[in-house]
Amino acid sequence: MHDALAQQLERALTQLDLPLSAAQQKKLIAYVELINRWNRAYNLTAVRDPMAMVTRHLLDSLAISPHIPAGITLDVGTGPGLPGIPLAVAFPDQRFHLLDGNGKKTRFLFQVKNDLLLTNVDIKETRVENFQVDRGYDCIVSRAFASLSSMINSCQHLLSPQGHIFAMKSAGVHAELNEIDNLAELVALHELEVPGLEETRYLVELRVRV
Repeated sequence: MHDALAQQLERALTQLDLPLSAAQQKKLIAYVELINRWNRAYNLTAVRDPMAMVTRHLLDSLAISPHIPAGITLDVGTGPGLPGIPLAVAFPDQRFHLLDGNGKKTRFLFQVKNDLLLTNVDIKETRVENFQVDRGYDCIVSRAFASLSSMINSCQHLLSPQGHIFAMKSAGVHAELNEIDNLAELVALHELEVPGLEETRYLVELRVRV
């Protein structure tokens, strides 16, 4: 299984035009194997097949990499570390703060950080509404929020004046965009190509109205 996962990932990275070293690819496969092992007790994801985890978790997360700016990224509602962990592996010179209020999931994240030696990852166990910072983030990303309006209302206090929100969404995104005209400006709607995934995926880039 390990070799099959590695081959699947290597092929897909070529399709994404994302050159990662052998060491980085090894970390990504180790991450999938950790999710698979911990999932039995911690129910981290509804996806049970490791090959599907590569597509639905790793590649889906990495597909947004061309659009993530340099600097510190806050991943809100990260769950088992998505998209934060794959991005942190891909960009070891950038810092990623992973936020989740679920203690089981943050325990898993500390294990991942330790096993994969991810010195560029910081883990925060709290709800986003209760999280406070002295300096706002230029980039806040999430693939977990139920709606764009909910994400904006929950995260806007954490943005820097020039900060953007990046929300990973699927086909129903256009209806959601109609509901946030008074909350945020649409900077870009990036259509994502995720190797092996036939569903349409989007990255919504927003600037909150003040």
